[in-house]
Amino acid sequence: MRITFPYMGSSPLVFKQLLSELGHEVVVPPPPSKRTLDLGTKYAPEFACIPFKILLGTYLEAIALGADTIVSTGGVGPCRAGYYGELHRRILHDLGYEVRLLILEPPLRRPGDFLRALSALVGSPLTWLRLPGILRRVWTKLNVLDRVEKAAHAIRPYEVTPGETSRVYNDCLKAIDAATTVAEIRAAEAESLARLAKVPQDRTRQPLKVALVGEIYVVLEPFANHNVQIMLEEMGVIAERSIYLAEWTRGNAIVAGEKNIKGAARPYLSELVGGHGLNSIGETVIYARRGFDGVIQLAPFACIPEIVAKSILPRVSRELDIPVLTLFLDEQTGEAGIRTRLEAFIDLLAARRKKREGQVAWAAI
Repeated sequence: MRITFPYMGSSPLVFKQLLSELGHEVVVPPPPSKRTLDLGTKYAPEFACIPFKILLGTYLEAIALGADTIVSTGGVGPCRAGYYGELHRRILHDLGYEVRLLILEPPLRRPGDFLRALSALVGSPLTWLRLPGILRRVWTKLNVLDRVEKAAHAIRPYEVTPGETSRVYNDCLKAIDAATTVAEIRAAEAESLARLAKVPQDRTRQPLKVALVGEIYVVLEPFANHNVQIMLEEMGVIAERSIYLAEWTRGNAIVAGEKNIKGAARPYLSELVGGHGLNSIGETVIYARRGFDGVIQLAPFACIPEIVAKSILPRVSRELDIPVLTLFLDEQTGEAGIRTRLEAFIDLLAARRKKREGQVAWAAI
């Protein structure tokens, strides 16, 4: 099979190794671009969300590069994401593309469907025997990618030379991509962390702390959110993302997780609303308890779970005294508008901190 997959953050490095080791010819899709979104928007239903449109555009670009099979993930619960695979299949069929679409359903919820799709990917008995070793290597790479990315995000607000962290981080990704064995991957991690630590930093700064919550795709894929996390960090703000792929996979595909998030959300939302709606509430509560200065909710336009969350977040904000900014994203969203809203939000947070520090100083007199 000439196989491709959705593009999301740094995950293509993992999918490329996994599918290659399973014996397939891998067609790595190009990073999402305006062309990708334009293609998806052209053929998607008008009110489909931006992840749906970017994925559709990605598949069309990969098919043009020779892909004949697509592997993607499914979903359960009251969210349209569970139908994406079938809708994408029908749209591609109507456009005349006879591609095979394999959907990896959540193994903890639909183990039968998951195993059937996995069997189609694994194929031969010999590959089944090799599968544990393959999974160990790609799982190691996935965790390493997350740790190195977290290190870059922790350094960028303190960097002396703007853009230096991003330059080093991109070089680190190339080194991790080239590593295939567990030993090579871990060596690449050690080298990457050492290189990032050498980025000149000004640790006298006292940056604001902002959390990013919301729907998984627009949180993880920089193109979908106009590089919000890096934009904030280059403004001198610590921007902590609520979702990383290894942690999400561990909690949704390996062992049931997120109990602390559900517990935090329960006073405000106790029902499953689909997607990451409940997470957006619970994570905001947790970040407020951790003393963050503010929270930014990233949501696809017309995403029902995030709309439900947005309607509840003002109460969370009021009761826990933490400002919350919601950014709805679609093909009409522009980087300039996002930057303007972020700058205004950061100015608000800085003014709040200054006021609080003044009150503390006055109380100490």
